[in-house]
Amino acid sequence: MTKSKVLALLVVAVMVASMFTGCAGGGGEIKIGAIQPISGQVSAYGTQTRDAIQMAVDEINAKGGINGKKIKLIVEDDEANPEKTVNAFKKLVTQDKVIGIIGALTSKCSLSITKEAQQRKVIMISPSSTNDTVTDAGDYIFRACYNDSFQGQVVAKFAQETLKAKNAAILFDNTNDYSKGLRDNFKKKFEELGGKVVIEESYATGDKDFNAQLTKIKGTNPDVLFIPDYYSTVSLIAKQVKSQNIKAPMLGADGWDEITNNAGEEVVGSFYSNHYSPDADDADVKNFVKKYEEKYKITPNALAALGYDATYILAEAIERAGSTDTSKIKDEMMKTNKKFVTGQIKFNEKRNPVKSAVMVEVKKGSDGKLTAGFAGIVNP
Repeated sequence: MTKSKVLALLVVAVMVASMFTGCAGGGGEIKIGAIQPISGQVSAYGTQTRDAIQMAVDEINAKGGINGKKIKLIVEDDEANPEKTVNAFKKLVTQDKVIGIIGALTSKCSLSITKEAQQRKVIMISPSSTNDTVTDAGDYIFRACYNDSFQGQVVAKFAQETLKAKNAAILFDNTNDYSKGLRDNFKKKFEELGGKVVIEESYATGDKDFNAQLTKIKGTNPDVLFIPDYYSTVSLIAKQVKSQNIKAPMLGADGWDEITNNAGEEVVGSFYSNHYSPDADDADVKNFVKKYEEKYKITPNALAALGYDATYILAEAIERAGSTDTSKIKDEMMKTNKKFVTGQIKFNEKRNPVKSAVMVEVKKGSDGKLTAGFAGIVNP
């Protein structure tokens, strides 16, 4: 074979190889997946988070994308069902060839895919899975939200210091990792601060009647009632709390976000921890809320803000890495230290963000509508 033919073959080989380099971002685009519950019991979270992720992607693409490549976002609906989360993950990774996944939303769904994401070296950043163990699978797993250890402590501290509660009752879902994790951490901190949990009652996901548990709780006359669950279940419980004439203020966590759109006056005077408040006097918050309301005609909830932040965290890490090599991207993720919508975010050694929490109070406005008013910030 002549030297010229050898050279020609080498040129062809280089051209072919270049076509497959960074295949997940090939063709002038970078593929990123999102797994959200677009339908199902917590669809208000999933649809708003999806829309916020899309808004961030649109903004990034409008500015030229990432290192000249546009982001292609592929969204899968898991209905907050772990089995469907696994199916969505497999499709995104094996068929769509994404390099990163924003999701899942709930802790139980994220926990169903973290080990496989780690094994396959796919970057995963959950906007809102707060269970402490979510990032335990390894160094490719991140989250944009604080975890239940911190959140449970925030609510317990608020109950003790602000509400002056001495005794607490807990009503939780014993089949839900999110609810159980918050129960554990609230109880631990409340008792460390000198309070007493006088009763713990449980139920299972999907239950509708809580009267038996509430009758027992009423008999203990607690100062506060902690209900760590999602808004759809809490709205049912709250009606039965009122019907039993239980006077203790109800407390919750970020799963309560959207309670003002799903419950009535029975939740007025309740408090819950959250990741941000759309009413906060903060330039980044105001700008985000303005853009979101203009685009989607609704005020964004906290999970939408987290989805927006998670998208930018991932995109900026890819840009700094200058590559779709996920090992380089995850190293750049760890260098994150920036003010986002939900606060200043940097990651600790477990890839959990070190950030503040917001407390909000459910109030009734002059127009008769329920609002979630800003009640203060608790720092880590």
